[in-house]
Amino acid sequence: MSRAERRGLIEREASALPVSRQCRLLAVSRASVYRQPAKISEEDCTIIALIDRQYLARPYYGSRRIAAWLAHKIYPYLLGRLPIERVNQVWCADVTYIPMAKGFLYLVVIMDWVSRAVLAWRLSNTLGAEFCVEALEEALSQYGRPEIFNTDQSLPQRRLGAASSPATISPTL
Repeated sequence: MSRAERRGLIEREASALPVSRQCRLLAVSRASVYRQPAKISEEDCTIIALIDRQYLARPYYGSRRIAAWLAHKIYPYLLGRLPIERVNQVWCADVTYIPMAKGFLYLVVIMDWVSRAVLAWRLSNTLGAEFCVEALEEALSQYGRPEIFNTDQSLPQRRLGAASSPATISPTL
């Protein structure tokens, strides 16, 4: 008898035996009786189908490699041929991590590309967006608005399919 059939035999209302005892006798998890399975969204079904196809094509891919394959679109780098010649023309931001005895501290730095001056920085023990926004707001209030604000698209390791570190690699300035 299948698990679903055994689960169907459990009487939740007006039974001589409590549900917990019925579950034990039928070798059915009590949680499966009480909890209704979550509905799978259409988007999740699409992602599952993509993962299945990718796994069938490349069964040697692990979970990290498949996650990297599913990552967002990589946009072209638009600053490659732009001459950057003056202060406040281009700022950059980067987040990196500092290993500690128990966990990490995360560092965000806002810099000017031409002067290579650190305009603002913040440390945080969590990788939330708040400390990054605070550093940017400080830089904007002290130095005005740059023409271009450049950041990474994502973790470089994720683009390479080896997201083994919570850090980003600093951009070449």
